[in-house]
Amino acid sequence: MKPAPFTYHDPKTAAEAAALLGQLENARVLAGGQSLMPMMNFRYVMPDHIVDINGIGELSYIRNIGGNLSFGALTRQREIEFSEEVKAACPIITEALSWVGHRQTRNRGTIGGSVCHMDPSAELVAVTALLDGTLTAKSKDGDRKISMADFAQGFMSTALTDGEMLTDITVPLWPKGHGYAYEEFARRHGDFAIAASGCLVEVVNGSIKRASIVVSGVRPNPVRLTAAEKALVGQKPGDKIAEEVAAEAGKIDAMEDAYVTADYRKHLGQVMVKRALKRAFAKATGGA
Repeated sequence: MKPAPFTYHDPKTAAEAAALLGQLENARVLAGGQSLMPMMNFRYVMPDHIVDINGIGELSYIRNIGGNLSFGALTRQREIEFSEEVKAACPIITEALSWVGHRQTRNRGTIGGSVCHMDPSAELVAVTALLDGTLTAKSKDGDRKISMADFAQGFMSTALTDGEMLTDITVPLWPKGHGYAYEEFARRHGDFAIAASGCLVEVVNGSIKRASIVVSGVRPNPVRLTAAEKALVGQKPGDKIAEEVAAEAGKIDAMEDAYVTADYRKHLGQVMVKRALKRAFAKATGGA
């Protein structure tokens, strides 16, 4: 199939794009197009207006300032994947990006497009939740800051309102030497994940000072294991504690579809958490 008829708009500034979104009805933003264009071709979405932001250079950047890493919404996934600055400052992002689609899709796909699409299996959505990211939404009335916890509203749904567009994703950086790992299970590399987990661990004097754990693909939005994160503080990292934390993932009310049962997703979520946490422990303690 082909898309339903629409009117194309080509703004050159973020302010111009926001103004268009504020006056047009049934408008969608085109960034990388890796999700939007197939959905339009299948007429899963039928916008009356397409606002193409690819000509807005101010929305493509990587900035490491004041202990935070910021990305313009239009920054290509491939650029982030090969950024030495990102790899040094926040290696969990680099690791997670290796699971995103294929080279061709990462060449065009953007971080903002992925986060706004809010696919349950999306790696960049999970990592933004893992890192307690803050998102900036722009409209004709100004900018609005939204925490990632509030931004994710449900299956492919976000807190963006009519007339708003995502312009920036900012995540706070963890200290040097922290442990990190991202694990994912899919039928084939590049397919949508059935279940995945990302873990961050800071170990000081042999004890866990801080931890962050996210499970994705199991529910419509990423799930943070906040109770387990708190329980890890003061514990000694090891396989046994990793297994205990993984058991918490088994309590998630998992979704099912035509291909995978809820129990299977729940089981895979546990396995991914255990693998990711063990690797994060090893990195944080200088292990193999």
